[in-house]
Amino acid sequence: MAQVLEFKLPDLGEGLTEAEIVRWLVQVGDVVAVDQPVVEVETAKASVEVPCPYGGVVTARYGEEGTELPVGAPLLTVAVGEPEADPESGSGNVLVGYGTSGAPGRRRRVRPAAPVRGARVNGAAPAPAASAPAVTPAAAPGGPVPVISPLVRRLAREGGLDLRGLAGSGPDGLILRADVERALRAAPARNGTRPAGAPASAVPAPGTAEVRVPLKGIRGAVADKLSRSRREIPDATCWVDADATELMRARAAMNAAGGPKISLLALLARVCTAALARFPELNSSVDTEAREVVQHPYVHLGFAAQTDRGLVVPVVRDAHARGAESLTAEFARLTEAARAGTLTPGELTGGTFTLNNYGVFGVDGSTPIVNHPEAAMLGVGRIVPKPWVHEGELAVRQVVQLSLTFDHRVCDGGTAGGFLRYVADCVEQPAVLLRTL
Repeated sequence: MAQVLEFKLPDLGEGLTEAEIVRWLVQVGDVVAVDQPVVEVETAKASVEVPCPYGGVVTARYGEEGTELPVGAPLLTVAVGEPEADPESGSGNVLVGYGTSGAPGRRRRVRPAAPVRGARVNGAAPAPAASAPAVTPAAAPGGPVPVISPLVRRLAREGGLDLRGLAGSGPDGLILRADVERALRAAPARNGTRPAGAPASAVPAPGTAEVRVPLKGIRGAVADKLSRSRREIPDATCWVDADATELMRARAAMNAAGGPKISLLALLARVCTAALARFPELNSSVDTEAREVVQHPYVHLGFAAQTDRGLVVPVVRDAHARGAESLTAEFARLTEAARAGTLTPGELTGGTFTLNNYGVFGVDGSTPIVNHPEAAMLGVGRIVPKPWVHEGELAVRQVVQLSLTFDHRVCDGGTAGGFLRYVADCVEQPAVLLRTL
């Protein structure tokens, strides 16, 4: 006789208490292997696939796509010991990325198991097997809708669009954002509001309807962190213009010499770590309960990365021990993972200082908000040709504005000004860095 085991949403780490179901990877009646991913969820940190620690037949799923569940809530039930089920026992694995078996077994469709008597969630019966008609020639019967991007799924969900009836224009029938936006433009406005992705011409003129965007997921996490920063940190900002002509020439010379290309962000990071070695007060955090400033012996450098899912701040571990090539490679790796939504919670936490290159958005200056619980953030504007007095003569030089926002509890303006001036000196004369190498 089969034993029915309940798999609950595991603790995904880093203090996360809930997750949103993005996509089910299995149907009721599917046979799953131990540690096979069964659902994709989105937390405030990243999108992750959750593996099931049991092997058997899926008898029930709890929660529709788009539902937010707390940690510990039931995800699905698995009948272990069915004749056609995987005979392996549960792995006990509840953490994403910690599998105990090899490659997951092949999914097999079997006759759906009878409902489990008395199995209910919040008084509701287990969800029945959902009919899954093929949506494109590339979608296998009963298989998942061929959508990869969480943004695309969210866009469709907020617009009330059923993806099962949409043909994708991407490779192998992949549904792209353009497909969803095209379908939303063709659909009539609902309740006088504009569906996500629909042009403004399809709805009443501005001022006649309101759009509500839930503050959850990454957007909600960013809102909470920024609000906390403003509440707790007495911040101040100072800025300076710097002539970055020599820095740009040095980078061009380094890249012309062959070998891996060096990014501008990596050079700025190298400048930051050298400056923090001279001004360690800014590489710290405040322990409010102990009323102590904690100076960190390492630099875990965060950098702002804009993605389709919102603003995230990946962290380069031990940036102070890395050279320009290593920093370039790590920035590239983390940026790619951020855009793919595959960053782990550990790659998004633990920073001690943040570098924010908002110049990529075409702006010159800003007053950055400190990334709590850090003590400072350096903002870098765009580098553009401007009139500049160079060696007593007016010339056109590559000029950048540097902004430092800092927690006034950890230091006074003299320290912050000294840090910013050192950064500017390194930008203007990269040879200054040689003293710290």
